[in-house]
Amino acid sequence: MTTAPWRDPALPASARVDDLLSRMTLKERIAQLYGVWVGAGADGDGVAPLQREMTAEHDWDELVTHGLGQLTRPFGTAPVDPEVGARALARAQRRIAAAGRFGIPALAHEECLAGFTTWRATAYPVPLAWGAAFDPPLVEEMARRIGRDLRSVGVHQGLAPVLDVVRDPRWGRVEETIGEDPYLTGTIGAAYVRGLESAGVIATLKHFAGYASSAGARNLAPVRAGVREFADVTLPPFETALREGGARSVMAAYTETDGVPASADPGLLTELLREEWGFTGTVVADYFGIGFLKTLHRVAGSDAEAAHAALRAGIDVELPTLKCYGEPLLAAVRAGEVPEELVDRAARRVLLQKCELGLLDEDWDPEPTGPVDLDSPAGRDLARRLAERSVVLLDNPGGVLPLAPDARVAVVGPRAADALAMLGCYSFPSHVLTHHPGVPTGIDIPTVLDALRTELPDAKVTFAEGCGVSDPDTSGFEEAVARTAEADVCVAVLGDRAGLFGRGTSGEGCDVTDLRLPGAQGELLDALVATGVPVVLVLLTGRPYALGRWHGRLGAVVQAFFPGEEGGPALAGVLSGRVNPSGRLPVSVPREPGGQPWTYLQPPLGLAGEVSNLDPTPLYPFGHGRSYTDFTWEPEAGSAEAEIDTDGTHETAVTVRNDGDRAGAEVVQLYLHDPVASVTRPDVRLIGYQRVELAPGESRRVAFRFHPDLSAFTDRSGRRVVEPGLLELRLGTSSAEVLHTAHLKLTGPARVLGPHRRLVCEAVVS
Repeated sequence: MTTAPWRDPALPASARVDDLLSRMTLKERIAQLYGVWVGAGADGDGVAPLQREMTAEHDWDELVTHGLGQLTRPFGTAPVDPEVGARALARAQRRIAAAGRFGIPALAHEECLAGFTTWRATAYPVPLAWGAAFDPPLVEEMARRIGRDLRSVGVHQGLAPVLDVVRDPRWGRVEETIGEDPYLTGTIGAAYVRGLESAGVIATLKHFAGYASSAGARNLAPVRAGVREFADVTLPPFETALREGGARSVMAAYTETDGVPASADPGLLTELLREEWGFTGTVVADYFGIGFLKTLHRVAGSDAEAAHAALRAGIDVELPTLKCYGEPLLAAVRAGEVPEELVDRAARRVLLQKCELGLLDEDWDPEPTGPVDLDSPAGRDLARRLAERSVVLLDNPGGVLPLAPDARVAVVGPRAADALAMLGCYSFPSHVLTHHPGVPTGIDIPTVLDALRTELPDAKVTFAEGCGVSDPDTSGFEEAVARTAEADVCVAVLGDRAGLFGRGTSGEGCDVTDLRLPGAQGELLDALVATGVPVVLVLLTGRPYALGRWHGRLGAVVQAFFPGEEGGPALAGVLSGRVNPSGRLPVSVPREPGGQPWTYLQPPLGLAGEVSNLDPTPLYPFGHGRSYTDFTWEPEAGSAEAEIDTDGTHETAVTVRNDGDRAGAEVVQLYLHDPVASVTRPDVRLIGYQRVELAPGESRRVAFRFHPDLSAFTDRSGRRVVEPGLLELRLGTSSAEVLHTAHLKLTGPARVLGPHRRLVCEAVVS
């Protein structure tokens, strides 16, 4: 028997797909453009926006007769044993392949924001903690492990990372972001992409683009970002993750910018993404996003019109389940209302990816190849290392930390004894298990209280909850104050409860009006401080909260952003001194709870000044973080002033020495200050960083090789330009703490940059 060309692995993928498309009917081609969400209920509380209203039942046997593009979350919809789930997925794939004429299986996707979102899988720190670690190689290692776990059970695509740049910390999804800086977000995001893709899993960048800029910090609210903000803050992380990471998929955002929904914007999804940036992968809809063009945005009068708008814009796959890309699209194409070439364009992209994944090969086999362990010792070790590096010591003015090994410690607060305090809203226990009461978490998650008792076996540790996370009840204050009064030190563990759509204080759809600590937690902290016993504030949150009310009144302040299943031991290690904290803030910590939105990327008029009585200066700036050791910085002679061409290079270097008596890690940060430009620019912005581990007495040289492309911005005509003139390269420990400045003069003509501009500042440690 002669093998059809599309089955021949020796042929180029494009030739194979062209042959396959020529053999497929219109209905079979359209069937490749949607997913099916088996087991997603239309009753009760959902895990996606408006799930009840948008979910419909489908006849599985009839559906798969024509093929199927994707299977939605076979592991992430309900608790399933990983090995049982892997075998069930293999059976489902065989049924799909057997039902259609061509034997093509579906592509299975899952959420993997902070680990594989399924039962009994490692729960890693959330992306905001990745940002706090300032450690791309470690994030890449984590993503590689996540990718291997996904592939071990038959999953092909992961819906991560989130590359939205925080513009308002009141937004509920801050925990899912990497931070408030586009350079940090892009470089950490690219590392995650490299790790996931190296394991053979398609990484999906989301949410493209502008989602985090929604007005009033409300989920899915309109975006009113200006052209330059969109070009210089919102878009760069996506470009970096595509070019430096190699992502093969992008998810369109729910939001609309200046009246145009992202899911219906060919200027964004085709002209910019594909024609300018050269992206060749697939664009997928956010869950129900195509239907929302009709129901929420009202730019389509029918499901068929919504399908046409999305397909024309460049969305190839409707997720999570078919609604608009099924019968409505089929009828519209047959009626001549939607050009058939739009279907062919999208189907070709989908089938090219299936070909790359081996799903068109005759020897394709969906069966798992070995035992499945999604929370292995190696995974837990990785989760611990990332958690430890992400903990930020904000303040330790009196040297209360590390705790004495035999201290009397009162542990107080609603987050101290709750395992879920470690997890973000896209962890399986917070995301799904809340709908399955009685089902165990499936993984071991030590609490701060348990971990501290293990860490300090000779200490006398007592506990009082004090209050709940979000309720105003203060009846537990009396016991909490009594325990504190009996202790040498109080460890107050406060913060958020992750949830969805108002069921938490942080997470998707859990937006807030201001940045006060939730519920009665602020009042509890007041009561603890009033005892006169030193209070160590430990925050387990998904966003920064205003701490100015307690500034100068606390013994120490420790910030952790949902640090995952090993977060309890990581925090206990920091409190005991076993772990020397090295995390740095990926978001500013405000002084006052109001006055939002604000991030550090402010032009002159966004900073404090005499024209307003409101001072937005944060209490702790972006990049801030302290250590238990002391570092000395020595700038390199001759690096303070230089003149280079607008297409030249300049190296600025510093030698960092650990002057303390314990090993530690410093994060050297490089900021750009542009004194005069043709449009207003942020006072400072991050353009490079390097984490450096140093033994006591050890020194290392850190050199940054600056190229003027990193100074580029969008000018008045919409072009990305490098302008000649003066620049300052500022080396510091945060955006506000500069230790060395190099003055540069760029000479020569202004340069207009294309899609191949330099995006990353090379750092060399010697």
